[in-house]
Amino acid sequence: MNIIAAVDRNWAIGNKGDLLIRIPADLKLFQSETMGKVIVLGRKTLSTFPGGLPLKGRTNIIMSTNPNYKVKNAAVAHNLPQLLDELGKYPPEDIFIIGGESIYRLLLPYCNTAHITKIDHAYAADSYFPNLDEMEEWQITADSDEQTYFDIAYEFIKYERI
Repeated sequence: MNIIAAVDRNWAIGNKGDLLIRIPADLKLFQSETMGKVIVLGRKTLSTFPGGLPLKGRTNIIMSTNPNYKVKNAAVAHNLPQLLDELGKYPPEDIFIIGGESIYRLLLPYCNTAHITKIDHAYAADSYFPNLDEMEEWQITADSDEQTYFDIAYEFIKYERI
């Protein structure tokens, strides 16, 4: 499985229920990587999408511990075994974990590839992605040249579990 996120220099991913910054090239990469694939996200992340609706052109699987939670045009899993059972219906390389923090932490052990946009800036934040640079089982296997969005430098980095 894949995991995809944009992080700042402290591995922060969000603040007060929103992204830290919207970099057009990062959003384009997210769309191209996930289009036609399976995305896994939490209920709170879904609520930040336009209209609180699942993303079009993808199979959306929402994680919520509320047994009565339902989402039109999406599958809902209420616990990890149920989620893993649902994910078993798809090729692992077609699955992308897209957040938020608790979903990233829950599913990182099941992922082999991480697509990380590293932003060279420290933002005020209240949610974080696990720091892959501090985990021996993850190594960088590809990276882009440094790019800029206004005065913010960033790069796309691919980590793989070894």
